[in-house]
Amino acid sequence: MEVTCSRCHQTVQPGDCFCPFCGLPQLVYTADVSGAPGQPERAGEVVRDAGSVDWKAALRLALMLAIPAGALCSMYSPAGILALPLMGGAGAWAVALYMRSRRPAWITIGAGARIGLVTGILGSWAAAVTTGISLYAMRFWMHHGTALDAEWLAQSNQSIQLLASRGFDAQIVAMYKAIMLSPEGHAGLMLYSIGFLAIILLGISVAGGALGARFLGRPRSIEQ
Repeated sequence: MEVTCSRCHQTVQPGDCFCPFCGLPQLVYTADVSGAPGQPERAGEVVRDAGSVDWKAALRLALMLAIPAGALCSMYSPAGILALPLMGGAGAWAVALYMRSRRPAWITIGAGARIGLVTGILGSWAAAVTTGISLYAMRFWMHHGTALDAEWLAQSNQSIQLLASRGFDAQIVAMYKAIMLSPEGHAGLMLYSIGFLAIILLGISVAGGALGARFLGRPRSIEQ
């Protein structure tokens, strides 16, 4: 039976992972050799699509890589901002490890981005939890609350002076100062910072997963 590409309708061999004419990922056929000795091989069913994801395996790999990467990307990590590329590396590494268990080892950019998305979600949660635990430990266990409050006060005064120097209305500056120096404002802005960090980590991980699929999942050679 002749197999044709669903996009360009050109003839495609059953073993081709990609269309040799337009590059569209194809369904892969394998031979079932589990029959009795001496019996002819039987054609197997379609086993995998390059754009599909086995989420049981992908979640296990994403969880294994996202937790340590997210912890290192927390707001009070010793590595600081230099740790952010680790989340992109975690997304790309999850795709690479996932492809090692696939036969054939092909994956689309979209599937890689989805694996990176899951890795980023888990990593951003790990970063948020680690940041919260670090703040609690520094304030209540290590008794660094006074230093934390002094650092926040200094940052608030710098922001207030910046607003005043740019010609903002005095009433707006006073309202901003009241929000910044209140306990509720401090907590709200800290939650905003943690959420912003989570969004950045999510985007970096999605990009890492897509790039990993792009450079590791491209066809090695397509027979013409």
